[in-house]
Order: sequence, then structure tokens, then C-alpha cells
Amino acid sequence: MALTSTFIISLIRTPLTTVDVGTKRLKFYHFIMSVCRLESCVQFPLSRKELKETVDKARDWALMHGLSMRSKKNFNRDQVQILPFALLPTSFPRKSFETAKSVQTLLNELIHKVAYNKEFIAASLKSTIKADPFTAELFRIYETVYQEGFSQRISLGLLRSDYLLHGDLGGKIKQVEINTIASSFAGIASITSQYHKYILAELGYTEKARSIPENNALTGFCNGLVAAWKLYNNKEAIILFVVEDVTYNICDQRFHEFEIRRLNPEIKVIRRSLTSLVSESTIKLGPHKELIVGNMIAAVVYYRSGYQLEAYPTAQEWDTRLLIERSRAIKCPSIQYHLAGTKKVQQSLAQSSILKKFLTDEESITKIQEVFAGLYTLDFTDDGEKALTMAMNEPSKYVLKPQREGGGNNVYNDDIKTCLNSMKNTKERTAYILMDRIYPPLQTNYLIRAAQEPISESNVSLSDVVAELGIYGVVVGDGKQIMMNEEVGHILRTKSSTENEGGIVAGVGALDSPYLIS
Repeated sequence: MALTSTFIISLIRTPLTTVDVGTKRLKFYHFIMSVCRLESCVQFPLSRKELKETVDKARDWALMHGLSMRSKKNFNRDQVQILPFALLPTSFPRKSFETAKSVQTLLNELIHKVAYNKEFIAASLKSTIKADPFTAELFRIYETVYQEGFSQRISLGLLRSDYLLHGDLGGKIKQVEINTIASSFAGIASITSQYHKYILAELGYTEKARSIPENNALTGFCNGLVAAWKLYNNKEAIILFVVEDVTYNICDQRFHEFEIRRLNPEIKVIRRSLTSLVSESTIKLGPHKELIVGNMIAAVVYYRSGYQLEAYPTAQEWDTRLLIERSRAIKCPSIQYHLAGTKKVQQSLAQSSILKKFLTDEESITKIQEVFAGLYTLDFTDDGEKALTMAMNEPSKYVLKPQREGGGNNVYNDDIKTCLNSMKNTKERTAYILMDRIYPPLQTNYLIRAAQEPISESNVSLSDVVAELGIYGVVVGDGKQIMMNEEVGHILRTKSSTENEGGIVAGVGALDSPYLIS
């Protein structure tokens, strides 16, 4: 049936009666998309015998190559289990993939310039810091080090920009968000690409494996960390990973550590939580303000934690974050980079007039605008009231987003009305933004999870899935110049089409690779 997804989405967004919103609209989406899908990489379904043999092989490959994490349910430091992953690569339009890759260095440049513009950050977050205590604490640290004068002007950004397909199945893309702190799975994404090439060959589709693009995300990120270490110019200094008190996503983090050692055997990496750094870290007296951890000088601080309130159980962890920011160590992200990645700043950047403050090239501005989704303020302004009304009238057209990272925080469908009703007259609503909801095309795949054996159709079956593409970028620079600006790799995260959120560590989303189609 010759239907374009533009037509389909226009039907989805046609106003329905009050009783029809939410669930019925979603069911209609599934029905209409069932006749219009992206082409799969192989013929589905696999026979039961072939499926069992392939899944057994895939599980062992995943465990032996580090597509794994520690169990949250039965935690044991000496044991890991497979991360959720797609058995076969998921189709993704080549043109959309290349568009996402080509715009990444522009986004790197944009975020870098935003991070070094205090006036813009302060104006964007003015209402949010009054409503959201977490963002307020980050901003307090920023203002403190800004007024004192930064001991280190250089910042390192390891970014990931996430996209969903939107529009015709030929494939436009729209940005879901950009991550400036703890952009995860670069290490495992590279291995996932290797896995999917392997599994296609095992199934007799060696030629099709060529449609899985090369992926050097891990090396790209680690080159950025090594470059920052070199700029510090002290061969005795170390790289500090700031991690959780208990780390579940251990393989992804350790892959970075091991790759740094491979790239430059001189560099030592240590891991500490913010809580342990309370007693272990200090700033060396003198003009250079070196960060001392134990008896070691930290050249680079790489945050794999610190983006959620749980990382700061007491005021001491906040004091330690401030101490690190006051030091000469190069931070990834620096406090200003952290703030540049907040939802509220991203919403401000969606205004066409704002981009012209940071980018002068019209072609670059147009490229970025084409991938931006609609983002709306919920401040107590005319625009904010308009957005509130839009969301209350047609909640299925939007996503309600707080100033949080890590997944599982967004609000969907009729829950948007409930949430906004509870806070529409309070400053709490200004801690949120509203975004156009994107309805990507469906396709089919097998999603494999831990402790799930392919013994019956009830526990391993074909699922309708949607895929989210992440593009990794590296940027190093200060307020005057950008010294490094690269797009370095990608990740595909796939989830059941019935799920709103797609966190991999939470077990909802699955690691995947793009199978590029015309």
C-alpha cells in the first residue's frame, strides 16, 4: 500500500474526540504503520531451529566480547550478564544516517560556543533555576567559578546527538536531544557493529554485512581524552573517571579505560565516585590549582556519573564537584558544558534567531534547523501559555521533558495533562519543556535479553520495533578557539514500539546497529 509516513503522521495528529486520545491513537498508529514498514535486512521469521541456534551463538558472542553489564537484581562484582541487544541489525535510511553524521561537527561547534556564553546560559536558565534545585546547584557552581576566574579554560566535550526518523519513509530525521555528560555506550557500540557483521555472515548474508557502516566510536572518544591529557602537559598526571558508587555498566566504562592505555601506555586511569573523592581529593596550594587525588595529579576528569541527583546524597558531594571545577584539571564536561546540555538550553536554541548568535554561516544554520524538532517553553509567558494549551488539548502530539538525564523521566499521553494540571499555576512547570512527539516508522526484529531462552514462541518472538540513532562527537577548545572537532561514530538503540522510554541499562531498549538502505 503506497502510504508515506508524512500522510500517516498527519492522520495520527488529526484531532480526535476526548475519549479517543492516548491509547486509541497509539493503536491506530500501529495499525496504519503495519502496512508501511522499512525493509528488513533478512527475510523474517527465522525457522525455529535456525532461531535457536542463532540466539545461542549470539548470546555466547555477546558475553565473550563484552556486550554485558552487571546485574542490578543479583549484583556480583565477579559476574556479568548480556545487555539487551537486537539479534539482527535494524534498517535505517542511508541518507538520514549521512545527514546525522554530517551535522555533528556543527552541533559540536554550537554547543562549545554556547558553553562559553554566560549571558545566554544565564538567560536560558533564569526561570529553571528557580524551579529545579538540581539545575540551580549546577548553576551555583558555574557562577562561583566564573566569578573567581576559571583555573582551566579548556573544556573537553564527548557528545552524543540522538535522532528518530520522521516524515517520509525515505527518511528525514529529527533530534531527540543532545547529551553533554556521560554519553554512554561508545565502547560497546563499536563492538555491536562487529557483532552484527558476524551474525549476518553466520546466517549466510556476508554481502549484506557490508551495509553495516564502520564504527570507531570508542577510539574516537578515547582520542579526545588523550588529546586533553596531552594539552595538560604533564606526563605524570592521570585521567580520573568519576563513576557511580556501584557501577553496573562496567564493560562500557572499562573499554574506555583499556583503549586509553592502548593508545598511550603512559597514561594511568583511576576510578573514583564523588563520595570517595570527598576524602581523597584536594587542590594543591599555589597558582596552578592542580587537582590532587591521593598523591596523584589529575589532568583530565571524565564524568560517567554526576548527572543525576542521586550522585549527590549530601552537601559534601556538591562541594567536591565545586572543588573539581575550581581546579586546573580539564573537565569532561566542564560545568558550563554540563549546563549547555540541559533541556532548557536546547529549547532556547530551537529559536531560529538564537542560532545566528553562534553560527554565521547560513548553510550551517539551515542544516541544524532541519534536524531540530519543535521545542516549546512552559515559562509564564505568552509562548508558555500557548504551549500549555497545546499540550492540554492534544497530549499525544507532545513529550513533556524535565531537566534530567539518564532516561525514564519524560511524560507521555494523558499523563501530560495530569502532570500539567498539577503544576500549571506553580513555578514547577518552568523546570519542564515541551517537545513535538516523533512517530518513527515500525519494523521487525528479535530483541534478546538476559535469562531468556529460545525454547518457545512466547519468550523469543518477532517484535515491532523503532530505532533511535545516536551520533558521537568530540570537541576540545577554550573560549577563543576550537582545537579539535570531529564526528567519531554512532550507536543504534532499538526498543519495542509499545515502549515510550528506551533505556538499555534499564532493560527496555536494546543495543543495535544500522543496516543502511536506500
